[in-house]
Amino acid sequence: MLISKTFIPILKNNPTEAKIKSHQLMLRVGMIRQSSAGIYSWLPLGFKVMKKIEQIVREEQDKIGAQELLMPTIQSSEIWKESGRYDDYGEEMLRIKDRQNREMLYGPTNEELITEIFRSSIKSYKSLPQLLYHIQWKFRDELRPRFGIMRCREFYMKDAYSFDLNDDEAKFSYNKFYLSYLKTFKRLELSAIPMAADTGPIGGNLSHEFIILADTGESKIYTDKRIFEVDSEGYRLEKKSLEELRKKFETYYSVTDEKYNKLEFEKNVPDKYRLITKGIEVGHIFYFGDKYSKPLKASVDFQEGKKDFVKMGSYGVGVSRLVGAIIEAKYNDKDEIMKWPLSVSPYDIAIIPLISKNDTSNLEKSKSIYQFLIEKGIDPILDDTDENFSSKIKKFNLIGVPYQILIGKKSEGDLLEFNEIGKESKRLSLNQIADLITKLKSKI
Repeated sequence: MLISKTFIPILKNNPTEAKIKSHQLMLRVGMIRQSSAGIYSWLPLGFKVMKKIEQIVREEQDKIGAQELLMPTIQSSEIWKESGRYDDYGEEMLRIKDRQNREMLYGPTNEELITEIFRSSIKSYKSLPQLLYHIQWKFRDELRPRFGIMRCREFYMKDAYSFDLNDDEAKFSYNKFYLSYLKTFKRLELSAIPMAADTGPIGGNLSHEFIILADTGESKIYTDKRIFEVDSEGYRLEKKSLEELRKKFETYYSVTDEKYNKLEFEKNVPDKYRLITKGIEVGHIFYFGDKYSKPLKASVDFQEGKKDFVKMGSYGVGVSRLVGAIIEAKYNDKDEIMKWPLSVSPYDIAIIPLISKNDTSNLEKSKSIYQFLIEKGIDPILDDTDENFSSKIKKFNLIGVPYQILIGKKSEGDLLEFNEIGKESKRLSLNQIADLITKLKSKI
């Protein structure tokens, strides 16, 4: 992509209404624009990052055997009344009526709708387990939307639902998602800690939030620093293996403020390992048994001839929120530098030439490099404007494309100045650069 043809409306300064770095950066580099309070348009740069996150989330869901479907944003109130949550959910739910005066709602979550789909389709124990997910827009009418996409009203979310015969099988499904989330966040280069959490309006008696550390986070957390040493690699999709993984994490005290107990914290965590800080919730999983299947009469026929209600769980990842969370984790305030993980960067590499009106040789050389990289399956962006060279570099440091080829006055011969944001530049050949980027992409 040539930057002269892109729609990237960059602002000179941070917008005054933005209070945290993710909101500031996303507005400044033209990733989003506010439509109304807590509702944003996603512009090409931000949309591209979000879709890459979505694909990683999808791939990790598929690996554990979850099947993708798509449910509507607008739901009937009837199934919510069946579950008993229509009146209980509160004013966050946007309630509307259609022209026939039927009560509808903009879905804040999908437990009721997925259960209704299941009960009308699955009748026998032989069809279980079922793991279903979709990636869809949600709406929750926040009283005070703030911090840009981090606490907004309309957001993009992956929510999954499990249906099992009994508690034992249901907890196996729960642990599959537990592992899936750890792998998802690792691919995004985030250190997300699973923490025992309150179940809130979803309900149930087993829940974990996945939290990344950030000063701007809204969740207060109490944890043991040794939990960061736990690695999820090598664990298989088998009951015993997944139970061992969760047990290893749960060896260390780690909870959100709703679950915090001062005596337990001080008893279980030696003073030198105690960490009290803030974090951002990027995922939340719940096991709630028959909380929804029972009132909605989602039962199956068992082998012995009896009927029973299926056991359920739900599993959410804030896909749009993750865009902001990655910025909060990766942005360098001091140097005003953002570096996206290659897995979700809007472009793989930026080509930044020094161009003057009287000499376009660097531009021609850059176009040749640009075409070569495309043919190698690499997604480059070329700054073909005559903007000041240092301003170009500063702009791309802000946009966050992690790798750069700089073509200045001294760019002669076969070696190019190759720069990884935040590190010393190197002199490499074009083939070496292409091989390096290809190798890094293969590991995503």
